[in-house]
Formats: sequence, C-alpha cells, structure tokens
Amino acid sequence: MRIPAHSVCTAIRDDIVSGVYERGGRLTEELLARRYGVSRVPVREALRTLEAEGFVVTRRHAGACVAEPTEQEAADLLEVRMLLEPLGAARAAQRRTEAHLKVLRGLVRLGQERSRRGRSEDLRSLGGWFHETLAQSSGSPGLTSLLTQLRHKIAWMYVVETSAAPAETWAEHAAIVDAVARGDAERARSLAAAHAERSTAAHRPRFTPQAGSQAGAQIGPQGRPQGRRVASRDRVRDSQHAVNTAGLGH
Repeated sequence: MRIPAHSVCTAIRDDIVSGVYERGGRLTEELLARRYGVSRVPVREALRTLEAEGFVVTRRHAGACVAEPTEQEAADLLEVRMLLEPLGAARAAQRRTEAHLKVLRGLVRLGQERSRRGRSEDLRSLGGWFHETLAQSSGSPGLTSLLTQLRHKIAWMYVVETSAAPAETWAEHAAIVDAVARGDAERARSLAAAHAERSTAAHRPRFTPQAGSQAGAQIGPQGRPQGRRVASRDRVRDSQHAVNTAGLGH
C-alpha cells in the first residue's frame, strides 16, 4: 500500500512540533524514509510542503534542515493569529452550518463541564477542537488552512500556560458561539479579537537563542531519533485519517 505524501508530511510535522527533531538538524530523505517505513518519493514531497509552511529550510551543502525561527518571527505569528482568528469568527457568523453549531455548542458544554472539574489536559484538547471547528465554520478552506498552520507553528514555538480561570475562557468561547449562531459578524469578530489578545499573554517562548539547539534529538544511524521512542510507522499510517489540531489551541 502506497502511503500518501500528506500522511508522511503530517507525521514529520508532528515530530518537529513535539521536539523529536532539533532545530537546525538535518532531515535526510533516506533516513526519514527508513524511519517512517516509506519510499523516498513521499518523503521528498513532504519536505517540499514543510518548506513552504516554514518548518523546513534547504541549505547549501546540507540539504533539508529543521528551520530555526527567530524570536521576532515567533512574535509575528501571534500577531498574525490575532488578525486572522477574528476574521474567521466573523465569516463563521455568516457561513456556519447547523452541523458546525451543533459541534461548537457541544464542545462548549464539555469545556464548561471539564473546567468545573479542573481537568486541564482535557481542556487543552477541547480548546484545540473548538478553535479548529470555528475556523472550519468560516466556510473558507484557505483561511482554515492558514489558521491550522499557525496553530501548529505556535505550538512548536511556544508553551501555553494553563489558565488560572478556565471557566472564564469557556465563557468567552460560549459568547463567540452565541454571536456566530445569531449571525452577528461584528460581535463575533470583536469577541474573538479580545479572546485572542488575552490568550496571547499565556504564551511563553519554547526556545531561546542559547537553548534552542537542544530542543530535540538527531536522527540516529538506524533512522530513528536518538533518545526518543516513538511508533513512527504506526503514526504515519494513522495520519492517513482526518487530522485535527487538538491540543494546539488555547
């Protein structure tokens, strides 16, 4: 069975985001193909996609390497997110379907329930699902794709501190959904902008110029990251199913 390049791309991206590959580390086609149990063709296509997304750079005499974004580039991502998420919410108010509303309301109910129980791990995953569903509700595949890439890159570059008042966060989510349900684009935009601005304060840089090079592990001689145990082939096959950015939200 031929594994498609987008599944390989998802697996490599996930490993970059989770720190399996160190920033600046080489990504050779041969070792990546061995690691994920695929041929070099989908690996080559995946690396081109990841380069376009900003996770990989091609260097002379070194080939494909994990990118090393600067602090300014990381800060710019948060600023771009604060512009795009309100736009997505406004479009969702105009284009959402009843199916989108049903999922959003269900996520809000779960989030409010989990926040009362203090289950922070569940809340992080639910937050990711909420923001992805809201983006999908915009009815704009291009905008949804941009927001998904932003969340992946922000998760790579930042650690998000657990909210001290999760009930307030989910009250904000509920208010956004109410505005979307009423078709009030301007209110949805305003609420999403305020929510994004408040959540930005909880982001802490994951890398520093001094420590960034120690973020992950090199690929070892057997095509596996040294010091990390991961079921690479299982994950690349699992990634052929629908991929959600749960856990990347706020």
